[in-house]
Amino acid sequence: MSEDGRFGIEEEYFLADAVTRGIGRKVSAAFIESAQRAFPDEVQREMLQSQIEVATPICRTMAQARQSLTKLRTGLAGLALEHDMLLLACGTHPSAAWSRQRVTDAARYDTLMRDLQMLGSRNQLCGLHVHVEVVDEDERIRLMARIMPFLPVMLALSTSSPFWQGRRTGLMGYRLAAYGELPRTGLPELFADPADYRAYLDTMVAAGAIKDASYIWWAIRPSDKHPTLELRIADSCTRLDDTLAIVALYRCLVRHLLRHPGLNADLTPASRAIACENLWRAQRYGIHGGLVDEPSRSMRSVPSLVADLVARLVDDARALGCEAELALCNDIAAAGTSADVQLAVYEEARGRAGGQTAGLAAVVDWIASETRLDATGWGRSGARHRGAA
Repeated sequence: MSEDGRFGIEEEYFLADAVTRGIGRKVSAAFIESAQRAFPDEVQREMLQSQIEVATPICRTMAQARQSLTKLRTGLAGLALEHDMLLLACGTHPSAAWSRQRVTDAARYDTLMRDLQMLGSRNQLCGLHVHVEVVDEDERIRLMARIMPFLPVMLALSTSSPFWQGRRTGLMGYRLAAYGELPRTGLPELFADPADYRAYLDTMVAAGAIKDASYIWWAIRPSDKHPTLELRIADSCTRLDDTLAIVALYRCLVRHLLRHPGLNADLTPASRAIACENLWRAQRYGIHGGLVDEPSRSMRSVPSLVADLVARLVDDARALGCEAELALCNDIAAAGTSADVQLAVYEEARGRAGGQTAGLAAVVDWIASETRLDATGWGRSGARHRGAA
């Protein structure tokens, strides 16, 4: 890891109609042109036209990351409003129908859609990706396995996808369940060593199953383009503070594991199976359920696991200058994720205005407001601040 722990962040957003709050089949070409003029190096199209992705420059401090994402969120949200659209940072759109989406015109996406068929059209999902520089390639591959037991905690803290196709799913993080339809997703395999991973990758490419490593979509992977280990487990976080908390947690974990080479160096297939169970529990319950703790062979609450993890990483956070952002993980675990607020907003609006349609519209409005960093009356718990309308 570089001394300053260089990193980069990618966020995926939905583009919704500002009047209907749903997602149309085709996004305005004028908006895309305006967005790419304003942010020529940061904005990219996604596979579906109703989505867009941003990437920060290489960052060395959390202040740089906050400044970059603030500029991107407010700038794109403002441009979207000029074109009668809303920018939404969340894992799933609360009410959009996947069957009405249109693929972005690009050679890579055409190839993917021919391969994935209906599963590609159903990929109406937005995630948060975090790249942390790890210079040594072998170390990146080893870390991919060693960090696996911590991934469910990061998912639990990021959950922002409780709705799908206009229905409550009963899950706090439905995105990963839908994403799991695609091949080469979920947790990576437990490779014996870096050579074993390379043998897998080389065989897949030589056989023509995939073009390159960018067609592997695991929850964490060595980047195909950069000397980084890329975290892909998290939902797109509605609140910027939540994004930065996940980023800080991940940066600290990478540094901590590099400083303690024996930690999680002896994972077994049973360890991976337990991590898979915990991934399901994080999807289902978010911060409210327990996760299986392999060392103690017990079920532990997410807030207690997060508190222990934050305490363990205090020296790493100090070295990386992200103590405040890491501490936000405890706040999320205590008070709730975006999914918690979405459900609270939905129930209040449904009861007050009457009906599911009103509830879903209120959720979209809350997500749009938080994405563009407006001041709102909603707190982390989903309860309104005193004096708010």
